[in-house]
Amino acid sequence: MTSDQYNQCVKEYADGVFRFILKNLRDSDEAKNIVQNTFEKVWIRLDDVIFEKAKSYIFTIAYREMIDAIRAKKKFTDMETINENKYTTTAVNYTGIKALVDKLVNKLSENQRTAIILRDYEGYDYKAISEITGMTEAQVKINIFRARQFLKECIGKMEVLI
Repeated sequence: MTSDQYNQCVKEYADGVFRFILKNLRDSDEAKNIVQNTFEKVWIRLDDVIFEKAKSYIFTIAYREMIDAIRAKKKFTDMETINENKYTTTAVNYTGIKALVDKLVNKLSENQRTAIILRDYEGYDYKAISEITGMTEAQVKINIFRARQFLKECIGKMEVLI
C-alpha cells in the first residue's frame, strides 16, 4: 500500500471504526485512542497491507485493540463507582426508540453485540464479520440470529415501550 492509499483509507474508514468502537465501549476517549493505535499499526505494516483488503484489515486490528482495552479495564475496578451505583437509584425515562435499541444492544453478549453492530449498523457481510472477529461464518450467523431474537422479544414487550 502506498502512502496515498493509506491516506485514502484513513479518510474512508476512520469514522466507521470510531463508531464501531464507540458503540461497544461507550467511551469516546478510549475509542479515539483505539482508532489512532489502529492506524498507527497499519502505517507500521504499510508494505504488508493489500489496499483492496485494507478495510477488513483495519477493522480486524481495531476489534482486537478493543478486546485488549476491555480486558485491561476488567483488571481494575473503581471502588467509588461501585459504591455510587449501589446506593443510587435511577428512574427509567423513555427517550425514544433509538435510545431503547441502543440500551438493548448494550445488554447483548460481547460477541452478539459486535456481530450485530458490524452487520446492521456498519453493513458488513457475514464473511467480512468472520474475518474481523475471528469467528466462523456459522458463529457469526448464530450470534446475529440470537441478538435479533433478543431484541425482537424485548421490543415486542409492551412494558418496554411505555
